[in-house]
Parts: sequence; C-alpha cells; structure tokens
Amino acid sequence: MVEYPGQGGGGDEGGKIPDLEEVFKKAGDFSKGIKHKLPAFGVIIVIIVLIVLAIGSFYVVAPEELGVVKRFGKAVRTTQPGPHLKIPIIEKVLKPQVTKVHRLEIGFQTIDPGPPSRYRPVKEEALMLTGDENIVAVEFIVQFRIKDPIALLFNVRDPGKTVKDSAEAAMREVVGKTPITDVLTEGRFQVQQKTKLLLQDILDRYDSGIVIDTVQLQDVLPPEQVIAAFKDVASAREDREKAVEKAEGYKNDIIPKAKGGAEKIINEAMAYKEATINKAKGDTSRFLQVLKEYRKAKDVTQKRIYIETMEVVLGRMEKIIIEGDVQRNILPYIPLGRGSRSMEGGKK
Repeated sequence: MVEYPGQGGGGDEGGKIPDLEEVFKKAGDFSKGIKHKLPAFGVIIVIIVLIVLAIGSFYVVAPEELGVVKRFGKAVRTTQPGPHLKIPIIEKVLKPQVTKVHRLEIGFQTIDPGPPSRYRPVKEEALMLTGDENIVAVEFIVQFRIKDPIALLFNVRDPGKTVKDSAEAAMREVVGKTPITDVLTEGRFQVQQKTKLLLQDILDRYDSGIVIDTVQLQDVLPPEQVIAAFKDVASAREDREKAVEKAEGYKNDIIPKAKGGAEKIINEAMAYKEATINKAKGDTSRFLQVLKEYRKAKDVTQKRIYIETMEVVLGRMEKIIIEGDVQRNILPYIPLGRGSRSMEGGKK
C-alpha cells in the first residue's frame, strides 16, 4: 500500500488507497478464470434456449376451442382440439371458442344472477321509436356462435361490440316499422324473427364469421307516462281472450251434442223407414198370396176372409147368439147405453 502523507479519513483506514498493480493483478486472475469456465457456461445457455424453444413449440387446444396458427401475421392452418406443435417464435396460435354460445344483453344489464335475479335497465340502448311514433323500452338477448374463426379474427376487431351494435341497429329498424300494439302483444315473435334475419344479414356483409342462434325479447315496456293506460288495454285484451275462450268452449260443447241429437233423429227415421217399408212389403206379399188363393177358389176364400174378419170384429165386443127359430119369438133389443159404455171402455 502507498501512503499519502498529510491525508486522513479518505480511502481506507489511516488514509491508505489500493495499490494499482495489485488491482490489475486481481483483474487478470479473474479474467483467466472466466476463460476457463466459458465453454461450460455456453453449454448451459444453449440447453436453456433449447428447452424454451421446445416449450414454445408445444400447445394444446381445448375441446371447445379451435386453434388458428398464424405465421408472420397470416393464418396458415387450423388445428382441432388436442396437443399440437408449431414453429416457435415464428408461429403464434389463437384459440377462439367455436362451440360456446355467447350471450349479449341489450337494453338491460344483469347485476346479480340470483336467485332472485336483479337487473339494471340501460335506457340509451332500450328506448326505441315504433312505426306509429310511440316510444317503447325494448330489452332483448342475442345468442351467437363462431362459424368461421379465421374470418372472425381477421375481419372483426371487437366481435362482442360488433354484434351488440349490429343487433341494436337491427332491432331499431324492425321496431321502427312495427306498430306499438304488435310489439307489446301478439307481434313479438315476428319482431324476434325479423331482427334475427336482419342481424345475420348485417354480420354476413361484414364477413364476420358469426352465426346468430336466437334473438329473444326479454321485456317490452311502454313509456312511463302512459303505462297505466297500456295496462288497462292489456287487461281488456285478456278479458276478451277469456270471453272468446269461454265461447269457444261452449261451442265445442253444444255442437257435438246437437250433432249427436241430429244423428239420433236421422237414425230413428231411417229405422222407421226401413220398418215401414218392410211392413208394406209384408202386407203386399200377404195380399198377393191371398189374391192368388182367391183366384183358385173364390167362394172358399171369401168365406174364410169373412170369418177371419168377423173374428177380429166380434172378438172386441159383447155378443148374444140366438140359434134357429127361437129368434122369431124374441123382440129385437139393442142395448145402446150398455153398448156405448162398452165402446167407451174399449176406447179407453
């Protein structure tokens, strides 16, 4: 060590500073040690680089995903779910979820899925003008899937925002051509279908690679100033529907009964017709048979008919039979009163 007289407190204790020759000697010794160890250090670095490259060349695609491999920013291939290899550093992999059904809420926002669910209306998205210049708050849901991941990744910057803005524009156009009564009541299904078709057409023109599954109206509300009147109208429509359903039920009950009664009368008339025809045919057949026998023996047939007729006539009345000459000595007597009473009794 070299000591500078008259100096104290600087450098080492007692005012000493390092000797330069000693410092250069130690530096030379250190550099020689590094030169001896350099080959081993280089091997370690190479191994680490190789491990990093091996890890970077391996990737896994999940079941709900599709791998899109990019090389210098250009899509070169797609890979199915499972493990795959790529060129490290040069190639990059994007993994869009192609089987997942994505859900967008427009006009409202879910605060708590619940149960019970809680929502917050978003008026700037929900308020729309109908075809008859009324204002309604339309809250709806859009569900979509990725059909072409390459088109989605390279043609659309923000898929969620693109679908949401397009859906809002499509719904405003459809609602703007529809009367408020249709939007609030029986025309809701047509509004949903028209919006879905229009939205799909917009996204196809963008070549977005997105397919729309459903467009579903969650709630359609009239303006707050007239909501009470709209509720009265809705109640009146419900009452009308109930009355129509009640009338339909009565109609469905009474018409089958009337048809059954008519069928019964017709069947009875047909049965009476058949019975009358058969009876007439039977009487005709008997008459023809009697006529045939009458032509063979007129006297006998006349007597038999007479006897049969008298049996029928006399069988219903009281009779007194007088034989031979006795009748000459008897005063004819007709008991009109008794006969009339018998006849009345017979009529009864």
